[in-house]
Amino acid sequence: MRIFLLTAVLLSFSVSGVQARDQIRIVGSSTVFPFSTAVAEEFGQSTSFKTPVIESTGTGGGMKLFCAGLGIKHPDFANASRRIKSSEVEKCAANGVGKITEIKIGYDGIVFANSVAGPEVDLTLRQLFLALAKDVPSDAEGSPDQLVPNPYKKWSDIDPSLPDLKIEVLGPPPTSGTRDAFNELAIEGGCKTFPALKAYKKKDKKAYKAVCRSIREDGVYVEAGENDNLILQKLASNPDAFGVFGYSFLAQNMDKVKGAQIDTIAPTFDAIASGDYPVARSLFFYVKNDHVGVIPGMSEYIAAFTDEDAWGEYGYLTEKGLIPLPSEDREKIQSKARSLTPLTM
Repeated sequence: MRIFLLTAVLLSFSVSGVQARDQIRIVGSSTVFPFSTAVAEEFGQSTSFKTPVIESTGTGGGMKLFCAGLGIKHPDFANASRRIKSSEVEKCAANGVGKITEIKIGYDGIVFANSVAGPEVDLTLRQLFLALAKDVPSDAEGSPDQLVPNPYKKWSDIDPSLPDLKIEVLGPPPTSGTRDAFNELAIEGGCKTFPALKAYKKKDKKAYKAVCRSIREDGVYVEAGENDNLILQKLASNPDAFGVFGYSFLAQNMDKVKGAQIDTIAPTFDAIASGDYPVARSLFFYVKNDHVGVIPGMSEYIAAFTDEDAWGEYGYLTEKGLIPLPSEDREKIQSKARSLTPLTM
């Protein structure tokens, strides 16, 4: 059976005599991109394999490419700044991508940042929700039948203690895992501070999500693509604006931008690692198991990424902003990664 499956996979890699690729192809999250790039460069320099080709497509876009099928035209790995969705697993399976290994690589925080020349702000999750949600409550309890289109134009409209400045936020598009996580952790986190809206989840989960995870579309929130550098440039030219991106990007640009406190907790390495920072998430990459042994270097790349010199407490990825997993978690995940243990949801 194993020989039959391997033969079928090999056939999918050879069309009209075209041989299998000799270079790993990786797609996905812009947040994981600098980490995978660092590993890929080290991998290309320290092994006999070619340096992997990595595309920053966003988590959603990467999953779409990853799950499209087997063969040389499809990527081998997908980076993700959120866990793969069950619908994506089903899409993969429908296209023959039945065996996937999930590798959690560490943690990252989502920061709400502005230029170092901009105002200092301390925000709550509720204030973030009120600033960016599509519809907001008109009463203190957050009654679902008392929602109105977001009327807030300035931060001071939400709370007089906040700056008397127009609300302007630059962030990732819906295809981004950062956007998914920000909607869930920050926007929904603020939504749940309203008792009636929190209770609404038990009554109508679908409607609750529509209210608690929807970003306003009136121009206050501007989708800036998957390029964090573009957000950085815009923040530099407009100190009154804010941007949404991963902590790792903040850590690399602290001379240009600063992260706001959320619920009195600043986005720091230690606060994210401890779980105290309220807008933190796990980072992953996914392996197309049927490509291993066909595309050269895949097992070796997995070993390189899960080596202590890379993802460990003092590994070179921490210099890029990766928050490492606890040592016992790294040991378990490393074992599953190197044995290509299939994902179970």
